[in-house]
Amino acid sequence: MKKIALLLLFFFGLNSYSQQAKTVISDPTKYLNLITESDLKILLTTVASDEMEGRDTGSPGQKKAGKFLIQQYQNNGVPYPKGASSYFQNIPSASLNSRRNENLPDSENIWAFIEGSEKPEEIIVVSAHYDHVGVMNGEVYNGADDDGSGTVALVQIAKAFSQAKKDGHGPKRSLLFIHMTGEEHGLLGSKYYSENPLFPLKNTITDINIDMIGRRDEAHVASNNYIYLIGSDYLSTDLYTICEKANNEFVHLNLDYTFNDKNDPNRFYYRSDHYNFAKNGIPSVFLFNGVHADYHQASDEVSKIEFDALAKRTQLAFSIAWELANRESRPVVDKSDD
Repeated sequence: MKKIALLLLFFFGLNSYSQQAKTVISDPTKYLNLITESDLKILLTTVASDEMEGRDTGSPGQKKAGKFLIQQYQNNGVPYPKGASSYFQNIPSASLNSRRNENLPDSENIWAFIEGSEKPEEIIVVSAHYDHVGVMNGEVYNGADDDGSGTVALVQIAKAFSQAKKDGHGPKRSLLFIHMTGEEHGLLGSKYYSENPLFPLKNTITDINIDMIGRRDEAHVASNNYIYLIGSDYLSTDLYTICEKANNEFVHLNLDYTFNDKNDPNRFYYRSDHYNFAKNGIPSVFLFNGVHADYHQASDEVSKIEFDALAKRTQLAFSIAWELANRESRPVVDKSDD
C-alpha cells in the first residue's frame, strides 16, 4: 500500500510539474521583457550612424552595417541557418538590376536562425530591410526609423528567443530572421529570397515584417501607444486572431487597421518586403508606424526615435512570433488575396 501511495505521489508530482512547465512555456513575459529601450537605443545608435553612410544597397556602409548585425547574432548565440554557409545570402548585381538598371553592385541579405524543437521544418520568417538611401548632396540619410528601427527589432527578438532556448523553452517551430537588402530600390532582397528560398516556401507558415516602428504619425499626435497592422487578415483568419490575442494578452497597444483597407490609396501593403511572401500565398503581417515629416529625409535621425514605442512594438512582434512558433497548428490559409 505504501508503494502504491508513493507511486501515485510520484505520478501526480510529475503531472503537476508538466502542467507548470506548460504554463511557463506558453507565457513569454520573461523573454518579452528582455527587449528593452536601452538595448534598442545602443543598437540603433550604431546602425543609423554616419559611419554606415546611409546603408545604400551594396555600398561599403551597408556592408559595414551587415557585419555589425552579424556580430550581434554571434554575441547572442544565434547561428546562421542550417543549409547556409554563412550569415549572408549573396545577391549578384545582375539580379538586383534585372528590372531597372540602377548600376547596383552585389549585395546581401543577412539571415540568422533558431531551430524549432518539434516542427523544425515549419518556418516563421521575421523580416526587416536594413538598407536605406545612402548619401545625397553630401548629406547622410541615416534612416533611423526607415528601417533602422525594424533592423534592431529583429536583433532583439532573436536574442529573446535565443535566451528562451538556452533556458529549455525553445520554440517548437523554426524562426528565420532576414535583414533584407534592396527594399528601397523595389523590394529586391525579398524578391530574391522568395525566388531562391533557403527553405521551401510551402514550409514557410508566416512572415512578420517590421518596417518603421520607432516614431508616430500625424494621426497619433496625442499618443505613440499604437501600431498599424496591415495584411494580417488578407490570407488567414488565424493570423489576424493570433495578432489580436498576442496584443491583448501581453502588450496592449492600440491596433490601427486604417491602412489595412485594400482600397487605401497609399497601398502600403504592396510597398514593403512582406508582399513577396504574401503574393506566394504565405500569411503575412506588416507592422508600421505610418509616415512622418522625416520620411526619406536626412532628418530621420536617432534623436527623433521614441524608444518606449519602439520597445513595445518590438515586444508585440515577438509575442506574435512566440504564439506562431508554439501553437498546435500553423495558420490556415482560408482566404484569397485578390
